[in-house]
Amino acid sequence: MLGDHRRIARVVVAGCLCIGILFGQLPGNGVAQTYRERGAYLVNAVAVCGNCHTPHDAANAPIAGMELAGGREFDIEAGHIIGPNITPDRETGIGNWSVGQIVYALRNGKRPDGTIIGPPMPIEFYRHLSDRDAEAIAVHLKSLKPIRHQVARSRYTVPLPSSYGPTVGHVGEPDRGDKIVYGAYLAGPVAHCIECHTPRNGPQLDLSRIGVGGRELPDFTNPEARTVSRNITPDPETGIGKWSDADVKRAILIGQRPDGTRLSRTMPSTDYFEMTSDDVNAIVDYLRTLKPLKP
Repeated sequence: MLGDHRRIARVVVAGCLCIGILFGQLPGNGVAQTYRERGAYLVNAVAVCGNCHTPHDAANAPIAGMELAGGREFDIEAGHIIGPNITPDRETGIGNWSVGQIVYALRNGKRPDGTIIGPPMPIEFYRHLSDRDAEAIAVHLKSLKPIRHQVARSRYTVPLPSSYGPTVGHVGEPDRGDKIVYGAYLAGPVAHCIECHTPRNGPQLDLSRIGVGGRELPDFTNPEARTVSRNITPDPETGIGKWSDADVKRAILIGQRPDGTRLSRTMPSTDYFEMTSDDVNAIVDYLRTLKPLKP
């Protein structure tokens, strides 16, 4: 594991570098970050948008040159999902959307034409994205190379809501100095770990059982199989209560349990590996505060 720790250290250092000012600067860990840099970090390493929006080959590897161009297909409770093209191509992607329209779509779940965005887009959590982070994501998406790639629409077997609630206005920045608060923000609105690891009661998440797992999800390791999300509460018998902090970080960053077995690749550890150590630590600190629950 020593080599892994050195590799993580190199990634953390690289993730904290700043090139310069482009669209203004974002505060964070004492290092200036442009909107585009912050957006790239969130899209690629924390929200991991490519897990749904980048087409993958039969070996579950992202297809080179097709990043975020849509076309990945899988099944969830709500129907057959086809990740849309979110590159700025004007014909097949979101090239005609303004930064403001992208932010509105992220937080309110509606496209510029008024149609609703369905699951697995975690609008329930993205509603709590801060103004700066939502705009940073939009700025980054607008800066990408447009890829012409027409994909079909997802086919839902359940009715979609008419809205996700009142229109979201201002959302302030989380307190990065409070590790629990910031860890909750990363695990919820950004990385939406809680969305995958919380059971649903019909169309709604069962918020009385946050983190207890039990959701059946597509197994990206084996497209013909299904996987069930794990209990990530501190319950010592069925959760991660007996796992050390290093164990939890290894699961997040490398996709490996304490016993050495591998997690399903539905857990995008390859991408999470690019997270900064501060952000991973904050997520682990937050998970420790969850109410211990048994599935």
